[in-house]
Amino acid sequence: IDAASNTSVEDVRDLRERINFAPNKGRYKVYIVDEVHMLSTAAFNALLKTLEEPPKHAIFILATTEVHKIPATVLSRCQRHEFRRIPIATILAYLQSKVREEGLKVEERALALIARQATGSLRDAISLLDQLASTGEEVTLAFAEEVLGTATDEVVRGVVEALIDRDVGKGLSLIHAALDKGSDPRQFGRQVVDCLRDLLLVRMGNADLAEATQETLHWMEAQAGRPALALILRGIHSFSQAASERRSTWQISLPLELAFVETIG
Repeated sequence: IDAASNTSVEDVRDLRERINFAPNKGRYKVYIVDEVHMLSTAAFNALLKTLEEPPKHAIFILATTEVHKIPATVLSRCQRHEFRRIPIATILAYLQSKVREEGLKVEERALALIARQATGSLRDAISLLDQLASTGEEVTLAFAEEVLGTATDEVVRGVVEALIDRDVGKGLSLIHAALDKGSDPRQFGRQVVDCLRDLLLVRMGNADLAEATQETLHWMEAQAGRPALALILRGIHSFSQAASERRSTWQISLPLELAFVETIG
């Protein structure tokens, strides 16, 4: 059930009637209510009776990203499980085991890129790996970058270094070179944000929270004391906006160009 799709009190009452029928197969019937916080007060009240005394064969899963909108009377009758993004290291370890089990040929750096691109979703990581390995050929870092529309770490570090040096010419040239080679503008913006975020963590003494490669971490440790904190924060804000820009602009490089210039101010 998608509660965001105008689920009414009548829908909940109909569910209450059908839930009493035992499953034809298996021991349980599982009802997943997505975006449950979108239910009206009346719909919650209609559901409450079933939650208080559910049939033994019925299991309810109430999914939400806004738990504070769930009535206390409902929350008190639920077990609460928080789902969070999976750390990159955990995703990478799983992909490594999957590659070994299936005898795939994938470069270690390509696996690390896939793990970062999945942004905490193991399902997305597996899908990306399957997509890249579908050719039957070895999955190299260069091939993965080409298919995923990402720029190399060296280019991203170059743009961040140009921000630190306030070198507009170098920064814009690197941005255009990355886009000319097929990098996706929004993805490139996200890569710059990730790099700046990790640089901020290193500067704040939390390098263990950064999700960069060892090579990039060594570079960040050398750079951490150079940029002003305000510049890093402006860069994260400006490039985040550029990464969320819709593709309606006829000049695809413009959001990134503006983000670079606004950052160095």
